[in-house]
Amino acid sequence: MTGILDSVNQRTQLVGQNRLELLTFRLMGRQRYGINVFKVKEVLQCPKLTSMPNLHPLVKGVAHIRGHTVSVIDLSLAIGGRPTTDVDKAFVVIAEFNRTIQAFLVTSVERIINMHWEAILPPPDGSGKANYLTAVTNIDNELVEILDVEKILAEIAPVDETMDANIGEEIAQAQEEKQIVRRILIADDSTVARKQVERAITSIGFEVVSVKDGKEAYEKLLEMASEGSIYDQISLVISDIEMPEMDGYTLTAEIRRHADLKDLYVILHSSLSGVFNQAMVERVGANSFIAKFNPDELGNAVKSALTAE
Repeated sequence: MTGILDSVNQRTQLVGQNRLELLTFRLMGRQRYGINVFKVKEVLQCPKLTSMPNLHPLVKGVAHIRGHTVSVIDLSLAIGGRPTTDVDKAFVVIAEFNRTIQAFLVTSVERIINMHWEAILPPPDGSGKANYLTAVTNIDNELVEILDVEKILAEIAPVDETMDANIGEEIAQAQEEKQIVRRILIADDSTVARKQVERAITSIGFEVVSVKDGKEAYEKLLEMASEGSIYDQISLVISDIEMPEMDGYTLTAEIRRHADLKDLYVILHSSLSGVFNQAMVERVGANSFIAKFNPDELGNAVKSALTAE
């Protein structure tokens, strides 16, 4: 798979243009899947796997890759399919999510496709809450499913969602001193990630307005602004970056361009990593960026928003 991924720096040019590149692959069947290239570090022929005691049932084994020991997750099995066979002929997609490196075992890797986020659509109605999709798209007249990797990882290694009580107390004090609106808009296409943020935010006394993508967030903000000053209705926006139809960078840029929304405090909260994040935060006018998911860091970012002059 040498050459399937170019340098990240070349691909950052897509960010902020509401575009992405999908790495497409297949599992144990005909269905085609995709993952954002920004999350992918490397694609390799599956190395030798070592079994270890007490591994999670979805972990096929561990591999030594670039001097690190990495758990290899059987992606087919993780989404309820058949376990991957012919491991020697399979591939691993090395990706970075939520500050950690994972390896996903896939049957075959195909190609990278440059797309517009408007072509990436929410899962169809009726797909149910048990599905592992954040979005779908159509490539070459074939449905491509984009997996909710955060949901898969949360099932394998649940994160601690408890926020430090001191942070909550400091936020409560800031609310009382400034008479801050106790309402925050949250946008995230991953059901698991959205619920994590919701629970953290409600635990510090805020009401949540929750939406599943940037387009829906922007429409909701416009609706609220038509009813009165937006600043009397919400105190800030917390948005994921990669979402169907409109990404978080584009959402932020649209907020900054709209006269009734332009002074909203925007926190971008994403599992995306890389040196481009801070530059893009500044480019589109977001106030801050935090990586998923650390409840204390989220709480401190909210506190900074509420105490900002």
